[in-house]
Amino acid sequence: MIKTEKAVITVIGKDMVGILAKVSAMCAEKGMNVLEVTQSILQDMFVMVMLVDITGSSSAISELADEFDTLGESLHLKIHIMHEDIFNSMHKI
Repeated sequence: MIKTEKAVITVIGKDMVGILAKVSAMCAEKGMNVLEVTQSILQDMFVMVMLVDITGSSSAISELADEFDTLGESLHLKIHIMHEDIFNSMHKI
């Protein structure tokens, strides 16, 4: 059985057209498969959480984080990616 590696991507910022498309395009470009997406608009703020399979990506999570930071800066958004294990450790009660 092939072990899959997953990561969580969070996006927060002012709502605008194309956020989901641009983040999803970056995922596809980097060989990541989007497994789940939830998004919401809170007044004029866009909030999205994605669960992605990073097994097919040849980039290290630190490289992906840098690339998502750059994309976020260009769109005036905060985009973060972290390995699922880190995310789960941070959110245990």
